[in-house]
Amino acid sequence: MDDEEDVTAGVGVTEEPCPDAVNADNGCIYLGVLSDLEGGPFAELGAQIQQGQLAFWRSVNEDGGIAGYDVDISRYTRNTAYSVDQHATEYQDIEPHVLALAMSLGTPQTESVLASMDSSNLVAVPGSWWSGLHFDDADRGLILESGYSYCTESVIGLDWFSEEYGTPETLLTVGYPGDYGSDSAVGATRWAEANDVEVLAQIDTAPNAMVQNQDAAVEQILSQQPDVVLIATAPGEAAEIVAKAVSRGYDGRFLGSVPTWNPRLLETAAIGALTARYNHVGPWQGWDGDSAALSAIRESLDGRLPDNQGYIFGWVWSYPLKSLLEAAADDGELSRSALRAAIDGLEVDYEGALPNRTFGEPPAFDEMSATISVPDAEVELGTRAIADGVTATTEVEYDAPCVQP
Repeated sequence: MDDEEDVTAGVGVTEEPCPDAVNADNGCIYLGVLSDLEGGPFAELGAQIQQGQLAFWRSVNEDGGIAGYDVDISRYTRNTAYSVDQHATEYQDIEPHVLALAMSLGTPQTESVLASMDSSNLVAVPGSWWSGLHFDDADRGLILESGYSYCTESVIGLDWFSEEYGTPETLLTVGYPGDYGSDSAVGATRWAEANDVEVLAQIDTAPNAMVQNQDAAVEQILSQQPDVVLIATAPGEAAEIVAKAVSRGYDGRFLGSVPTWNPRLLETAAIGALTARYNHVGPWQGWDGDSAALSAIRESLDGRLPDNQGYIFGWVWSYPLKSLLEAAADDGELSRSALRAAIDGLEVDYEGALPNRTFGEPPAFDEMSATISVPDAEVELGTRAIADGVTATTEVEYDAPCVQP
């Protein structure tokens, strides 16, 4: 369906064109964005996620839009600075005006408004890989997640590590407690139990803005000497942990969760240790990927480089919402309730960045995949993929959220 006259429109959909419309004769679909764009711990990533999403929807509009409508994600973009309270405040400001949320960054932040989203039938794209997003009982069937979870990421990463370096005898986790670090740690623990590997410690830490440095975590790594350390922190803290531990004699290796890498680390004194001992685990192909999605992402920048991989995240995270808008339009109604109803059975084509998936089905752990990379200053954005499409070989329980934030 490609004619707005054949579509019943709800909140956030207008007959008037979008501001700066690509197609002046189209109506406008307004989507909201709640993200850490300035002042928060993930602002560098959040800003690039936003740029990737802007480029994705610009591409959609340049292809004619959706059912006679362009899509606008600028008018109702708000900075949350990764604050739960600010997220809730900005949500209340934009909620009456949008059809859906193109981005809701952060699990505690999204959880803080989930009850309101439920009563309003407001679906959202999440800026998170919390395991609960794979289960309707946890996200009320409103969240359009993509890829693995932090929990399953650990299992996939450790299976790859065992194949590459041999099964470790011991491991240790370091992370921010809650939906990120604890989710990652539970995955590592389940993997260890299934493979008879000892977990020496689950170290909870926090951003340096709160704890000044990562010395406490480093001391535990040095005293316990695990074969492998799984890190689920921000990039600066991860780099500090790796560099300090290696410089003081730790001879094991590190697996870093997806948010642990930033190309700026190439410019730090930690890069030698990172290059030698650290592998990054990502949910889909990086900048050097060969999928149609990555080709489109690179083309959208006309030869320029994004500041970090967040640009890729923003683009890939947007595929499910595009598919959902198209499905609802095909059924004749662009409304919140129509979007929510169309999620069950929704088929999403990620253009090769991820395996295609169908929403409404139980999470298929054996189909979740990762890309393993190593830092490399000679590669654009600083990481070189050494294994793509990696899946888990260890079977673990995965029928509910690994942690409750």
